[in-house]
Amino acid sequence: MLVGLQNVTFEFGARVIVSDATWHIQPNERIGLIGYNGTGKSTLLKVLVGEYLPSSGTVEKSRGTTIGYLHQDLLSFDTNQSILEVALSAFEKVQQLEKEIDRLGKLLEATGDEKTLHEYSDALHELETLGGYDIHHRTEEVLHGLGFSQEDIVRPYKEFSGGWRMRVLLAKMILQQPDLLLLDEPTNHLDLPSIEWLEKYLQHYKGSVVIVSHDKFFLNRMITKVVEVYQKQLHFYNGNYEFYETEKAMRVELQQRAFENQQDYIRQQERFIERFRAKATKAAAAQSAMKRLDKIDRIEEVEIERPNIKINFRIDKTPGKILCELKHVTKKFGENVIVSNTSAEIERGDKIALIGANGKGKSTLLRIIAGVEKFDGERKWGHNVDESFYAQHQLEALDLNNTLLEEMKACGSQKTEQELRTLLGCFLFSGDDTDKKIKVLSGGEKARVALAKTIVSKANFLMLDEPTNHLDMHSVELLVESLNKYEGSFILVSHDRYFISKAANKIWEIVDHEIKEFKGSYAEWIEWKERMARQAPKIEQGKPAVAEQPAKIVQAVKLQNGTPINKDGRKELQRMQKQFSQLEEKIARVTEKKNQVEASLSDPAIYSDRSKFGEAEKEYKRQQAELTDLNKQYESIFEKIIQLESEIE
Repeated sequence: MLVGLQNVTFEFGARVIVSDATWHIQPNERIGLIGYNGTGKSTLLKVLVGEYLPSSGTVEKSRGTTIGYLHQDLLSFDTNQSILEVALSAFEKVQQLEKEIDRLGKLLEATGDEKTLHEYSDALHELETLGGYDIHHRTEEVLHGLGFSQEDIVRPYKEFSGGWRMRVLLAKMILQQPDLLLLDEPTNHLDLPSIEWLEKYLQHYKGSVVIVSHDKFFLNRMITKVVEVYQKQLHFYNGNYEFYETEKAMRVELQQRAFENQQDYIRQQERFIERFRAKATKAAAAQSAMKRLDKIDRIEEVEIERPNIKINFRIDKTPGKILCELKHVTKKFGENVIVSNTSAEIERGDKIALIGANGKGKSTLLRIIAGVEKFDGERKWGHNVDESFYAQHQLEALDLNNTLLEEMKACGSQKTEQELRTLLGCFLFSGDDTDKKIKVLSGGEKARVALAKTIVSKANFLMLDEPTNHLDMHSVELLVESLNKYEGSFILVSHDRYFISKAANKIWEIVDHEIKEFKGSYAEWIEWKERMARQAPKIEQGKPAVAEQPAKIVQAVKLQNGTPINKDGRKELQRMQKQFSQLEEKIARVTEKKNQVEASLSDPAIYSDRSKFGEAEKEYKRQQAELTDLNKQYESIFEKIIQLESEIE
């Protein structure tokens, strides 16, 4: 056991979070800690790390167990150090050893003392044992995986926003490799490529991991056990999130059936007691029945903690076939080009997910479509389009002096007060919450009100920027259900893969500053990408590309369906083939150079000559940067070869 709760009860004032809970976390476990909003998941993590003390019971921890705890409160940390330096602080012992080696090296130069030489050699050996020669490489690899460019990692930490800071702290934590990682909503600030990288990393992580997340897709891939906080108790399920959902439904059904059977029995006994306790001949039997009822272990009725509320859309008018047309759109911020001379159409019935890495311009493109972002080119609305746009800036449009209910009434939806209260319940506002003033709400609560206002409008075209950010799993489910019934069209930006997979029928991605459209669901898009990747050479950073010959790839494209490519297409294909072959050779040469420099850096002798070490390190970084750039070019050219498929006549 690494850490555990033994008969723990924890209370906030009069509110009980858990009662008499026992939970032991074993080595190599992958656990999802789940529960509705407000049930105390994050609080329980704080109890595990000792930030909160239980009201009764004990928190047990094995001697020597190390814990890494990622949570939102870490954002208060600030420093002028670069993000590389912040992440490298994970290797505190190695850094101390490097300073000692530096001190001993200077002393050795000055004195030539034999004892100092032995100490210096021992320190170098210890550095090698601790893997100290590759900490820079490992740290950069993790930071790149979490979405940072080579230029970013030398920038000061304090220049980055909260979401990017959280990535740096996550990088530091996973580099420390504690025995137990506690991750509170780790995907909240990650884009899709970074989430996928984190999944792969954690799947091979040697320690145990406990995850609090509302991302079903992430939980399904990551966990093998579920601990649910429900009705002040901890409930355990051995399986992933899908298994939990099935098993939970069965347990609820069995509990409800047992409750109903017990209630029937209790009613029978009460009728018997009522009828016979006044009769002398039956009084003893009635007394026995009363004692039986007093001793009975009562089964609780299943409480639905979150009612299944329906969100019903109303649409006033039907639009034309084309809702929005983008023609030759270009948008850039200084040198940063978002899109360049790109065109696209949104048709009636389209339910589009706009996906990709952070910094690709998804939200910017959404604002261009909404008409609130300046750009070069043309954006044209179709006939009868009635649009509604949800984004973080919509919070500014809320009337701070209104109550939630008054704000919803002001939408002109013609819904009754009860319908509006029901809708607000779906967005996690219940009971007296609806009478709160907007000005007293948190940022997340205001965002939910703005989303509710967007949903309740009679728009036939919705533009939604990260609509699930402040919702729990149940509310995401309800939103998906409603969008599936919605007769209008929408385009949304989201990093929630479960939400995208259930809601979208088209995928848009910004590739090489152009909008690339895939007609199909997210699952079909993933399958297509994997199929393309199998055809493509697998390029691993820092390794030479091992791929089938470009000529073979070209031939596959050229002869698909037995149809030849047109003349222009053939010329373009030959040009691409030549570039493809040249890049392959160049990648192999650069990789070989990089491997040679890497080998020299692993030689302890190089560290005794500071100038040699500095030159070698600079050369390594230069080769690494060149290889990264070549790999990007390689992937780009291969994609262009695949795209020539569409030019087959």
